[in-house]
Amino acid sequence: MTSRDRILQQIKLNKPAETLLPQTTRFDSLYENTEDKFIETLTAIYTEVIVVKDLAELVRKAGELYASVVNRATTIPALADWADFSLNDPDPHALELIEIAILQAEFGVAENGAVWISDTHLPHRALPFITQNLAFVIPRNAIVNNMHDAYERLHDTTGWGCFISGPSKTADIEQSLVIGAHGARSLVIFLLEDA
Repeated sequence: MTSRDRILQQIKLNKPAETLLPQTTRFDSLYENTEDKFIETLTAIYTEVIVVKDLAELVRKAGELYASVVNRATTIPALADWADFSLNDPDPHALELIEIAILQAEFGVAENGAVWISDTHLPHRALPFITQNLAFVIPRNAIVNNMHDAYERLHDTTGWGCFISGPSKTADIEQSLVIGAHGARSLVIFLLEDA
């Protein structure tokens, strides 16, 4: 018997007893107001939240906030006239020029301020990570309490998606917080009432 075989035999003999998973793995968050908690969490992580009544108000707000910005991109049809950067180019390297991207997202999570975005509304996966400034539009009634609720909502989801929470930030060098080190420098969430 080789030493390799002896080692493998010893491993087989010394298996620990099987441990069953806990019966309950769900933890409920009972916030009095899920939207208030979502806004509170996002404010703490340098994200502005703006409630807009409808798409017309979204267009007005985007025009006010980003009037002087060039290279504006969007995945929202109502903002097509506002955008001056086309996302039809198949080369993702062109995205590095985008200053602001306003993107449709599916829902938000109150406990951590995360927003779920998927390739359902996204022509380029790199877009939310390469733009200088980022904004998401989500239905105002699409905020869940916690990640347990979020994963239940994603149960039958297929395709690519990710959670994004706040602008990019790091504090690994001399414990100094740097915003926008590895991605968007700012994040705005538009909560759309009439979705």
